[in-house]
Amino acid sequence: MVVRVMNRFGRAGGAGAPRRAGARPAGGRPARARGTLATVGVAVLVAATLIATGTPSGAAGPERNAGPVGGAAGSDGGGDDPGPVVRPAPPLAGDTAAGSAAAEADVSYHGHVSFWNGHVGIWLTTANHGPAPVSGATLRLRFSVPLASGATLPPSCLRTGPAEVHCGTGSMRAAGTGVQLAMDVATVGTRAEMGLDIDTVWNGGASDRNPANNTHRVLTLATGDPYTF
Repeated sequence: MVVRVMNRFGRAGGAGAPRRAGARPAGGRPARARGTLATVGVAVLVAATLIATGTPSGAAGPERNAGPVGGAAGSDGGGDDPGPVVRPAPPLAGDTAAGSAAAEADVSYHGHVSFWNGHVGIWLTTANHGPAPVSGATLRLRFSVPLASGATLPPSCLRTGPAEVHCGTGSMRAAGTGVQLAMDVATVGTRAEMGLDIDTVWNGGASDRNPANNTHRVLTLATGDPYTF
């Protein structure tokens, strides 16, 4: 592109055009100006080349999926970082005490039962063989025949069904006896035999590894003879 410089008289400045005193000749720019123009021209050329090729200028930013230093990857990348380690909380003191062997107790029931003329007689003794004491146990008596509606029970016993009775033993120390129960109750009708099941429904929260001495099944004939358990 050619730029023609017009003088103040409207004529193009040529070889024969008059010049003011001290004016520099055309094409006689100082070296500093020429160097600045050359630097600007190179920068414009480089910028045009980068835009045409689609290459971003400057330093590249961090990768999106780059993980933290040490080989871990991002959430959607690979890597050998297993993530945060979750450790179980230490057991509480109460949990350890609850599972200790000190809570073990061996409750037992022994006695005899008789059946005659529509009446049932039971004599029963409770005991605790330890090693831990028992705050209280509840034994269950289940009859094969229903009891009469006016049956009288000991103070520690409660009728829970037509043919079922629950009795409390009270607290029992380790290696000690509990209570003695005696009852004489009438049944509905007259039968030749009767069955009685004895077991424990609650032993104060202690574990009992020997339920055989507090679980009994007795079959009695209506002869009045005692059948031990």
